[in-house]
Amino acid sequence: MTKRVPLFIDGEFVQSQSEKFLPVTNPATQEVLCEVPFATQSEMEAAYASAKAAFLTWKETPISERARVMMRYQALLKEHHDEIAEILSSETGKTFEDAKGDLWRGIEVVEHAANIPSMMMGETVENVAREIDTYSYTQPLGVCAGITPFNFPAMIPLWMYPMAIAAGNTFILKPSEQDPLTPTRLAELFVEAGAPKGVLQVIHGGKEQVDFLLHHPDIKAISFVGSVPVGQYIYKTGTANMKRVQSFAGAKNHMVVMPDAAKQQVINNIAGASVGAAGQRCMAISVAVLVGEAREWKHEIKEALQKARPGAWNDPGASYGPVISPQAKERICNLIQQGVDEGAEILLDGRDVVVDGYPDGNWVGPTLFAGVTPEMSIYKDEIFGPVLCLVEVDTLDEAIELINNSPYGNGTSMFTASGAAARKFQHNIEVGQVGINIPIPVPLPFFSFTGWKGSFYGDQHAYGKQAVRFYTETKTITARWFNEDTKSGPNFSINLK
Repeated sequence: MTKRVPLFIDGEFVQSQSEKFLPVTNPATQEVLCEVPFATQSEMEAAYASAKAAFLTWKETPISERARVMMRYQALLKEHHDEIAEILSSETGKTFEDAKGDLWRGIEVVEHAANIPSMMMGETVENVAREIDTYSYTQPLGVCAGITPFNFPAMIPLWMYPMAIAAGNTFILKPSEQDPLTPTRLAELFVEAGAPKGVLQVIHGGKEQVDFLLHHPDIKAISFVGSVPVGQYIYKTGTANMKRVQSFAGAKNHMVVMPDAAKQQVINNIAGASVGAAGQRCMAISVAVLVGEAREWKHEIKEALQKARPGAWNDPGASYGPVISPQAKERICNLIQQGVDEGAEILLDGRDVVVDGYPDGNWVGPTLFAGVTPEMSIYKDEIFGPVLCLVEVDTLDEAIELINNSPYGNGTSMFTASGAAARKFQHNIEVGQVGINIPIPVPLPFFSFTGWKGSFYGDQHAYGKQAVRFYTETKTITARWFNEDTKSGPNFSINLK
């Protein structure tokens, strides 16, 4: 019998009583790894009830103890690093190195969560008026929830529940139904780290389970990462139900290449940033904007992309793995055909790539288009595959205008030797995360992940100081004590005789 992924409710891993299960397959082989349940209404209610009960005691747990749980957790994640990465590779198709990177970026957030005492400090002002003091406390919200995508099954859950729980909340995680084994292992290690019963719940499913979280009247905050249509739905529905929502959606990230840039560095970086992780990341570079004479480099960019090849997770020569599903491959291939039909010049076509020994894998080879214009589907749509579009402009001003006209604002980068050009770019560009001679500018956890425009719906972003603000509320106290209260009362002096 095929293994069934358990739910994690009230501190126990339990088999769902659902009648609906979805097979989870290895994208490189189509082997069925397990079946994931769609949690029942009663199971979801039980998860919420446990989280609510646990919150009453967890919020009173000294903050230093909450920090120690995170310290133990990050140690366990490091100890089991390769084991988790192998699980992750099997269900996502990522290469082993890519899977380890996925987990490591999550571990960095857990390490940041271990610093929660300093991030939860309030503020105090003495004598705001005569004999009146004002001070503020940072307090947790209650039960929070996270809905995570398939492409980073370790990193993105670890963006969410460690910060929320360290801040004193309890948390319900609904991971992607396409790769549930990694989040399950993360939950097992969280228990081993000493997390109390009920602090974390894991339920599985699809839209019905998401809607439970969005509509439940007592779930205080929702964090989401995924596609644009779903991100908009999450934000609109969650806020309509009076919840705090941070919703990270799609992207179309541009790399601007100036003619004075270090040529070989540009070519190396553009290849890795465009096809790495099979292009299945919201910070992938999908458009290279070649400015002026840099347009002459497109054939060398083609040569670099030709050297990248997909392969199995344990192939040390593979640049990336398969895309997540046959449906994802079909969508990518359809968009490639649209690019051809709309008049773009296809310099590399990865639709017919073959990987020896894996005839059933969801393989898409590196694909490169030149002569791309903003009206084309391959420019406008997030392809989420190993496809790079080349756009040519004459000046930096044109490049900035092009990017600012995009509805997305997740990430962008610029390669140049000019400090003046770099400053102009970073100052004028309407994108939340900017790299200068860095292709994928994902910030470390003591900053926040700050997408703009159609890439993010909400106010406070993931991890960093903004995550603490998202998962907490500020209480301000103004206090006055009358002098006569001190004239008679206990004597706290110490007799030293």
